[in-house]
Amino acid sequence: MNRSVKAIIVATIAVLGLSATSALAETSWERHHPRRHQVNDRLESLDRRINHESREGELTPWQAKRLHQEDHTIRHEERAMASFHHAHITRTEEHALNRQENAVSGQIGR
Repeated sequence: MNRSVKAIIVATIAVLGLSATSALAETSWERHHPRRHQVNDRLESLDRRINHESREGELTPWQAKRLHQEDHTIRHEERAMASFHHAHITRTEEHALNRQENAVSGQIGR
């Protein structure tokens, strides 16, 4: 086998491995807790955006730290809410958390 064929095979295996990992990412927890999953996905996205804007110089280190603290506070609140409802959050709680996430999101990259 020549090198290009081997490279194609390795690349194909890598892509299949990544797609299998993505397929496995949908766990039973995520299926049973869609509101928490949505809130946590948004928190992860906010974290990535804060880091990106900080690296790009759009946020000062102090601003990034403050936004990360707000992000952490929302995550802590989400976990506390879920502990009262057997690992679920209500629609009202999801909406409240989303409003808080919207406020943090609006502060990123102003």
